[in-house]
Amino acid sequence: MTAHFYDRDLAVEATRVAEMAAIASWALAGRGDEKAADQAAVDAMRTALNLLDIDGVIVIGEGERDEAPMLYIGEKVGTGRGPRIDIALDPLEGTTLTAKNMANALAVMAWAPAGSLLNAPDTYMDKIACGPGYPEGILDLDRSAAENARAIAKAKGVPVADLTACVLDRPRHAEIIASLREAGVRVTLITDGDVAGVIHTADPDTGVDLYLGQGGAPEGVLACAALKCVGGQFQGRLVFRNADEKARAHKHGITELDKKYDLHELVRDDAIFVATGVTDGALLSGVRIRAGFVHTHSLVMDSHTRTVREVRAKRPI
Repeated sequence: MTAHFYDRDLAVEATRVAEMAAIASWALAGRGDEKAADQAAVDAMRTALNLLDIDGVIVIGEGERDEAPMLYIGEKVGTGRGPRIDIALDPLEGTTLTAKNMANALAVMAWAPAGSLLNAPDTYMDKIACGPGYPEGILDLDRSAAENARAIAKAKGVPVADLTACVLDRPRHAEIIASLREAGVRVTLITDGDVAGVIHTADPDTGVDLYLGQGGAPEGVLACAALKCVGGQFQGRLVFRNADEKARAHKHGITELDKKYDLHELVRDDAIFVATGVTDGALLSGVRIRAGFVHTHSLVMDSHTRTVREVRAKRPI
């Protein structure tokens, strides 16, 4: 990681930004309004970012500039004084989860030195991921879900039936789910939040060995920043549904449309990853109000030092 990026503890500043977004969106948890919850997180995150002495650019955000007031791709944040930083963010991963007050909603962000995060277009991406401790190259998108599961089981030294795979519960994943179940793999289905789904593979307490499926490409880059901090593996391939999406990729400088990206191609330098719980989940507790204080629970990862911290904070209301 570049020395200038580490002139000060940026992880602390990134954590405060994620906390502000989580608190703002939590105020709308269970209110049934996805857009309002997302907007609250966006506004809080933008305000917090613009107070920092950084020269930041959003490379993974809420869409193109004409979709403002969301934090859009290419938006500059910070005072402009300080390290040049690529920022990938999802102010509220799990808008539906928040609107329904369901588990696993997060405020998520990754920071890296300028030019080191893939500027992924807002398209879909086929993804496969596992946690640390496996031989390099153990995963391959061109193999079936069952074949990948058997490779993980062999490397782990356990029967395939002992594995758990996490898959987003969508009709497009019927073939993946069937392949896994026919092989004897236990399948955990999630309704939303595939950044959290990928991160689950890196946390032994979740019991998830493998993540597979198709989700947003920007979320793939965010998840890779987290995996880079703990040594996991990831492979992704962009999925284009029409000519407009292909044109969007070319606009972002992507010319190999069928390329399989590994983790280190999506996140080319060291990174800081932060997730703060909005609602309670497998990884993090949600925001709570107690005795005049607001409590937050964050996961803070640093690939430069391979440090993973859980940060529990409280501040007066």
